[in-house]
Amino acid sequence: MESIPLTRREFLKSASVISAATLAFPHVLRAQQGRSPNDKLNIACVGVGGRGADAVRGLAAENIVALCDVDDARAAETFKAHPEIGSDRRFRDYRRMLDRLGGQIDAVTVSTPDHMHFPIAMAALSLGKHVFVEKPMTQVISEARQLARVAREKKVATQMGNQGHAGEGCRQLREWVMAGILGDVTEVHSWTDRPIWPQGVKPPNHSKMMPVVQGTLDWDLWLGVAAQREYDPAYLPFTWRGYWDFGTGAMGDMGCHILDGAYYALGLGLPTRVEAVSANQTAASPPTASMVTYHFPAREGMAPVKLTWYDGGLQPRLPDEFEAGRLLDPNGTLIVGSKATVLADTYYDKVLIIPDAKMQAMAPSLPPKTIPRVEGGHFAEWVRACKGGVPAGSNFDYASGLAEVALLSNLAIRARRPIEWDGAAMRVTNDAEANRYVTKAYRPGFGV
Repeated sequence: MESIPLTRREFLKSASVISAATLAFPHVLRAQQGRSPNDKLNIACVGVGGRGADAVRGLAAENIVALCDVDDARAAETFKAHPEIGSDRRFRDYRRMLDRLGGQIDAVTVSTPDHMHFPIAMAALSLGKHVFVEKPMTQVISEARQLARVAREKKVATQMGNQGHAGEGCRQLREWVMAGILGDVTEVHSWTDRPIWPQGVKPPNHSKMMPVVQGTLDWDLWLGVAAQREYDPAYLPFTWRGYWDFGTGAMGDMGCHILDGAYYALGLGLPTRVEAVSANQTAASPPTASMVTYHFPAREGMAPVKLTWYDGGLQPRLPDEFEAGRLLDPNGTLIVGSKATVLADTYYDKVLIIPDAKMQAMAPSLPPKTIPRVEGGHFAEWVRACKGGVPAGSNFDYASGLAEVALLSNLAIRARRPIEWDGAAMRVTNDAEANRYVTKAYRPGFGV
């Protein structure tokens, strides 16, 4: 397992010398321009335990040429499933992986805690690699915009891991909106049962106990760009989501899924005002529950929209169209139009006009399919884009806007007051202090 420290100077220099890499694997195809769709991509996966294992499995038809994870125990199942990837191609440090194997790699997946999405994705983009990043795309707004810009400059294929965007429901909903089936949509409600991990908590107190770092974990690499602190099991392996330094709370976990269909179908763009109320947040941790209201301006031919987000068990009131006995799912969205109201589940696998009787009555008038469908899901869609096909649906140009909307929720929660958002300038106009949440500080040594 490779874990030799890499200095910032070494990492930055690697971009200029990477083309000279001479390591060769007989079964691996060199990166090339204009590849045939039948050629296999050479993919390196960063973060391969937990959620990251999905990327490895989802891309198994390609050449997985390197695996990287800071925790050997967390990655053990994936390592076991891929014995062909020997210890010389298993890494703890993504910088070392890119330095050693960059010339062999076509594409990189990033499935780490949120605070490391940006530095790893940017490192890969800077070397001209195609990039897949789990949701949320980044931890703060400025990072999402930077990744989208660099991806355009490098002309590479990108995708955020909000898999529902590749499904049927998002396209169906957009076709209904474009055909006027819903009428004027002015109101959207989205909700989640998250957090299902501790939030509203204080940092761990080590005055009485100093936990010992487990031997399989490189704690310094796990911290990455986050400020130095002592290890504590309170952060791992999943509960980092409940700390501002590492995660993005309930919205960061689910917002890019649950908001996606409505955001896409209605062409919402960016809001001009965001208001939040929350419960029990601390300086270190997101709230136990929140309700966030976005105000989106009118778009071409479409009315202004008020979108309300609920988490921590909060849910919207039931609309008049709701049948007696029907229950809201733990996660979902209501899109309220002047002609019809739609109920969708988490990933828009189910998109229904309510009540059922109205859905049945309107069925003959629903529009035909006009938006191309995706075959094989979001990993397959990204692979085809990497090989010269059409851009993936949740490429960084699209995903950065959706991620920005989700991250504005956290900005408003932390500001503790309504914010006026100037999207063109990327700043809060009515509270200068709140702009500190648009970006963040980075611990040196990770190329950012």
